[in-house]
Amino acid sequence: MTDVDGVSRSGVAQRVRPVAKPVEQYALRLGDDALLLSFRLTERVTGVPGLEEEAALAGIAHQLRVHARFLLAAAGQSTAQDEDLLAYRRADREYRNALIVELPNGDFAHTMVRMLFFSAYQRALYRALDHSADANLAAFAVKALHEVEYHFEYSAEWTIRLGDGSEESHDRVAAAVAELWPYTAELFAADDLICSLVSDGVAADPITLQGEWSEQVGAVLARATLGVAPTGAWRPSGGRAGRHTRALDDLLGRMRSFHRAHPGAAW
Repeated sequence: MTDVDGVSRSGVAQRVRPVAKPVEQYALRLGDDALLLSFRLTERVTGVPGLEEEAALAGIAHQLRVHARFLLAAAGQSTAQDEDLLAYRRADREYRNALIVELPNGDFAHTMVRMLFFSAYQRALYRALDHSADANLAAFAVKALHEVEYHFEYSAEWTIRLGDGSEESHDRVAAAVAELWPYTAELFAADDLICSLVSDGVAADPITLQGEWSEQVGAVLARATLGVAPTGAWRPSGGRAGRHTRALDDLLGRMRSFHRAHPGAAW
């Protein structure tokens, strides 16, 4: 279904190799999150309320691509694979992103709620990674945190504005919260890789991030007159293990089409 053979800028055929080291697998997860959300935001740019919002979303998407570039470069360091190869030439099942970032775009309210949920998670994550035993990750977290703070503030402002706005805008935000909330559970799940890296002081313990996330998101939802968070037992997961929705295949197809049409193009 997916072509996994890459071509280097020199024209030499390459095959994507598995990312080996645990810390690099962790960087791959974080890089995939940023990469796919950046493309989803890019898709939304022309469907927002005004020019100011177009510029803001384009800027946020660009910042996330820069984050992805750094993280994917770090992920491929020991196997000598560059960020372009990892970004565009893996099989679908080799992506390790959380499911929430690959979901198809909905309306503008959906975009803001997804950004709110995910930027709140990234903000808590990068604050924790500031103390990582891996110097590379810690340095990245310090720099990325400033931009993620803006992503959170921007999406929070719009969530409140829409939620506390007209009846229609309120209903649209409420529908987005109900749809996206179940996917947030995956952000705070810990598997063997995470547990090992947490023990080594490298990764942030996702369970400890959930309290801060819930407090910050809950405050925004309250100001948006959206009430309490949805309840329910359905908690979709599997993205970290390479089990994805059909939406990923479609998204990767569009991502790869540009890469293949312009071989050697830089980020």
